Amino acid sequence: MRVAFLMAPEGVEQIELTDPWKAVTDAGGEPVLVSTESGRVQAFDHLDKADTFPVDKVVGEVSADSFDGLVLPGGVANPDALRLDESAVSFVRGFFDSGRPVAAICHAPWVLIEADVVSGRGLTSFPSLRTDISNAGGTWVDEQVKICHDGPNALITSRKPDDLKAFCEAFLAEFAKPTAS
Repeated sequence: MRVAFLMAPEGVEQIELTDPWKAVTDAGGEPVLVSTESGRVQAFDHLDKADTFPVDKVVGEVSADSFDGLVLPGGVANPDALRLDESAVSFVRGFFDSGRPVAAICHAPWVLIEADVVSGRGLTSFPSLRTDISNAGGTWVDEQVKICHDGPNALITSRKPDDLKAFCEAFLAEFAKPTAS
């Protein structure tokens, strides 16, 4: 199982990267850090700088077809920057177009909204995104983890770091299933 982790050069919530990364590794998978720039990604522990992580691939160098699934970690600044980068938005949209599963936690659904893949789907997020998701045509729910099969692929979402255990278990199970395309 080869899994893309998409993030901006700065602003990812560290635990929302490291816990899912470890879950993929522990399951025998290959996590790949994809970013909009080469170099290193600066993670945060809420508002404080945390560790940096090496970028494996730049978003323009890869396509959704190279992966079995996509994880979108949160943090506020990370998805806010990603949704302004057309190559990142196109990369995310590519997973939906090819029927590959996507997992997003916390504020990461902002990128899904920008990719125009929320309409008609049920999902959860950090509570402050409720109105954004509703305005984009999605149905927001306050659940630890929400798995939506309304389209050809699975969309797995969670609210916050407290939900990480359930989030990781859910996306690993979905990523292990055969791709729809």
